[in-house]
Amino acid sequence: MRYIIIGAGAIGSTVAAQLHLAGIPALLIARGEHGATIREQGLRYLRPGGEQQVRVPVAGGASEVELTADDVLVLATKTQDTEAVLQEWSWRSAGEGVAAELPIVSLQNGLENERAALRRFRTVFGAALWQPSTYLRPGEVSAEGAEKPGIFWLGQYPAGNDPRLAQIADDLLAADFAVQVVSDLSHWKAGKLLTNLGNAVDALYGPNKKVSAELRAEALRVFKAAGMTAANIAKDSEVDVSVAMPAEVTDRPRGGSSTWQSLARGTGSVEGDFLNGEIVLLGRLHGVPTPLNEAIQARLGMAAERREAPGSANIEELPRPVPPVLVTVDELARQLESADPPVLLDVRWALGDPHGHQHYLDGHLPGAVYVDLDTELAAPPVPTEGRHPLPDPDALQAAARRWGIREGSRVVAYDDNGNLAAARAWWLLRWAGVADVRLLDGGLSAWGERPLETGFGRTPEPGDVVVKPGNMPVLSMDEAGGFPGVLLDARAGERYRGEQEPVDPRAGHIPGAVSAPTGENLAADGRFLAPEELAARFESLGATENAVGVYCGSGVTASHQIAALELAGIQAALYPGSWSQWSNHPDRPAATGPDPR
Repeated sequence: MRYIIIGAGAIGSTVAAQLHLAGIPALLIARGEHGATIREQGLRYLRPGGEQQVRVPVAGGASEVELTADDVLVLATKTQDTEAVLQEWSWRSAGEGVAAELPIVSLQNGLENERAALRRFRTVFGAALWQPSTYLRPGEVSAEGAEKPGIFWLGQYPAGNDPRLAQIADDLLAADFAVQVVSDLSHWKAGKLLTNLGNAVDALYGPNKKVSAELRAEALRVFKAAGMTAANIAKDSEVDVSVAMPAEVTDRPRGGSSTWQSLARGTGSVEGDFLNGEIVLLGRLHGVPTPLNEAIQARLGMAAERREAPGSANIEELPRPVPPVLVTVDELARQLESADPPVLLDVRWALGDPHGHQHYLDGHLPGAVYVDLDTELAAPPVPTEGRHPLPDPDALQAAARRWGIREGSRVVAYDDNGNLAAARAWWLLRWAGVADVRLLDGGLSAWGERPLETGFGRTPEPGDVVVKPGNMPVLSMDEAGGFPGVLLDARAGERYRGEQEPVDPRAGHIPGAVSAPTGENLAADGRFLAPEELAARFESLGATENAVGVYCGSGVTASHQIAALELAGIQAALYPGSWSQWSNHPDRPAATGPDPR
């Protein structure tokens, strides 16, 4: 078997050099100055133990190669170049047939390459590859793996039993690589992709473990929704990965990841669209938000386009997007059919209606868990603290675990009243550190004619979420009374004006507060107004990007107002005690009438 290695970057050149040194036929496809230098002088090949001038055979492209039926094509280009390479090589003559009848091996990152090759090639192999190596300059490559130049987790795609897989593995072993033949190549490629998501971070900002971990956490949620599994490369490998950990190569320190090297060369081409972009694609297909991978993908693409040097981006510029507030009924229906459905909370509650649980029993969304607002989303009422004080964090954690919320869970809350009650669960869980909590836009009525469940519903598997309070801003009574920005009163206008007060001891509003009834956030069908309409509404009330606080009767519908403000792009603080606390303190003034003061 002769190996035609297409792509002479750090990976391809290293593989070609090792095969050639082991006496295994290899032909390296190298273009431009790099190819010309290797052709004339050989490849200067640096390893931790020294360097060699390797006279590996070189060709400039498919037109210079006469393929035979015993050849194996090896893809070692960047993933963004795969389609062009397949187009160049697939239908060229190879013995009495064509190249597409030859086996092809992908040594690239991401999940796209084997699938793309299978469109033309009958026999596709691939490898998750751990190979620290660097393209230094034309004709010169270093392979920094300490004992071995690299590790291959090698398999057939899709799984098969082609005997040539064993021969390829033996040849790679003979070339001094570490090799593990795997039966589920996609499982290992997904695991390798997780390790590659930080490449863009390394290239843009320098190593940052926190951001890289957040990227992987997004990816794991996506994989779960897509029904995919991912190997833990370091833990699951039968090969000791330490044999290929980077070691010093003469006086040439390793610059960074393959993405870092692409930026350093100023090629204008990076593989982020097939690394972070793969997570974005899967997220969009399966209804899982991937805001951080999207942001990293976009920033890397801009850096490549502008020919920015590695490390020149400022991590403080990295947007940390707020998770979306809403989910549509169609999106939710799709998510409920996925392998990773969200935790669905039914928060039926309304002032003066104590029958929320009975409404749940009469009919609820499939898989929903009933949440009691009075006992699970609030501490017991105390006049001086309000009717719905914030719950004790330990009690909230216990309740959230009963609902089935785990670390990384997506959560969707709804009610049958425009989400006026469900928003309390949305705000409280966000405050408690649950990152992805949404409201079903339109609530129960938006479900339409889709079937409902009745009765007690399922008992969820207990969750493991850890509550971390303080992730949403709050105001104390004193802070609300002296609030320096715009304080919005989310109650109905007649309660704000003091014309009626059905539950609290005094009528009126906090002096200086602006009337902003929560109901005006909604269209006639119970869905939120469009973000631009909400933005116009709040701008007319003086609430823009300046400090904004919100209160209501007891901190419930004010949460709905905060959700509406977030949709409009405005962050706001909640006064949890709200009017039910304020009005129980006789020393606190109360204003009446339509004016703030």
